[in-house]
Amino acid sequence: MEKCRQYIANGLICFAITLVFASCTEFKSTPYFRDISDHAKDSVMADAVYKDPVILPDDILSVTIVTIDPTTSSPVNQAANVPVATSLVGMPTIVPGLLVDKEGKISLPIIGSVKVGGLTSFEAKALIKKEAVKYFKDPDVQLRFANFSITVLGEVVHPATFTMPNEKVDVLDALGMAGDLTIYGRRDNVLVIREVDGKKVVNRLNLNSSEMFKSPYFYLRQNDVVYVEPNHEKIIAADAARTRTYTILGAVAGVLIVLFTHTKL
Repeated sequence: MEKCRQYIANGLICFAITLVFASCTEFKSTPYFRDISDHAKDSVMADAVYKDPVILPDDILSVTIVTIDPTTSSPVNQAANVPVATSLVGMPTIVPGLLVDKEGKISLPIIGSVKVGGLTSFEAKALIKKEAVKYFKDPDVQLRFANFSITVLGEVVHPATFTMPNEKVDVLDALGMAGDLTIYGRRDNVLVIREVDGKKVVNRLNLNSSEMFKSPYFYLRQNDVVYVEPNHEKIIAADAARTRTYTILGAVAGVLIVLFTHTKL
């Protein structure tokens, strides 16, 4: 019986030591922009230069032509907003709009083919209006991206792909839509993955520094991926959880072995 008590005591001691080490992880400050003084008032930050995103092949555009007589432009509007099959991070999705082909063109009934690739939405709108006046009286063209999406992954509350309501979106907007970083997210090393000329380009942002506002990756483009890495504490916590499990199982196994041996004796 004395051996049984000894095994139980040893198991409890190991468990207590594990808990102590698990709770002694290094504390790190979690606020953003730690280089900004607590007493700063009306500070003006240098901002990155914002550039309107350009239309790329496989983008989907929502195009509407408004005229005095809606019936004259309805064939164009109906054809310009038919469901288009696309994919967001491998998931099939149906989005109403016009698909930009590999040559950067869209096809509109009556108006015909219009090359909008490489143009901003403002420039594409002006070009379509220039063509529309040939067929409609005083047309007004409305155009926007129908699939301007950003993917946020990693240590955030709600990792997902988000369709943005407007074109001017920055990394803070994206993280806000994902519910912000968890306590285990690395704020000093947020990765932005962007496709440029068919190649993946990566850049890292430090949310602890206001210098982030100057980065050309602060403003996001369509199909950008934002990835938040886990910090050291997350790795320690995962290891500690495994260690606690093994310690408990070991202690229980030891007790059972001693009880079984004592019963045999």
